[in-house]
Amino acid sequence: MYGPSVFDEIRPALLRGLIDAHPLGTIITHGDGGLDANHIPFEIDAGDESAPFGILRAHVARANPLWRHVGEALVVFQGPSAYITPALYEDKKISGKVVPTYNYAVVHAHGTLRAIEDPAWILALLGRLTARHEAAQAAPWSMDDAPSDFIDRLVTMIVGIEIPVERMHGKWKVSQNRSQNDQRTIESAMDAPMAQAMQRRSA
Repeated sequence: MYGPSVFDEIRPALLRGLIDAHPLGTIITHGDGGLDANHIPFEIDAGDESAPFGILRAHVARANPLWRHVGEALVVFQGPSAYITPALYEDKKISGKVVPTYNYAVVHAHGTLRAIEDPAWILALLGRLTARHEAAQAAPWSMDDAPSDFIDRLVTMIVGIEIPVERMHGKWKVSQNRSQNDQRTIESAMDAPMAQAMQRRSA
């Protein structure tokens, strides 16, 4: 990923925070047929000594050949993004030498994919994902709400995937290259997610 150093982000906690807030990842692999991309919601944990950047976990349909992939995978997580109009820059009034741009935050996570077919592992993952994504519902749905034989049958139709993250790189292009006055003006014009991304980057 091209990135001038001013936009680089390598703090693991901030990178994992973006993944946690925006869990739908685009996983890119390369095989005999060329490049392939799949879009999958992940969870990430803090990892351990063997995976200092964390461990990504998800599941796919057994019919999806992704789980049979051997080798490195790249998972891209897209955080908030926003168009930035030149009207927000001080230089528009002074020299007019300004152009539009786009602010965004992204994380690239690299690691070797491994498949997990253990039903207990898959059920535990499904339970965590469900609890996490249902938490905001007025009456959260639980897997216990469905017949157990129905859930057991579905588990046989999916495969878990796990990616210990070996490298992680973030790019926070959030107007760091602009003056402090421009940054304040831009932040005040942004919606909450982008404003928060700007604040986190400067923390």
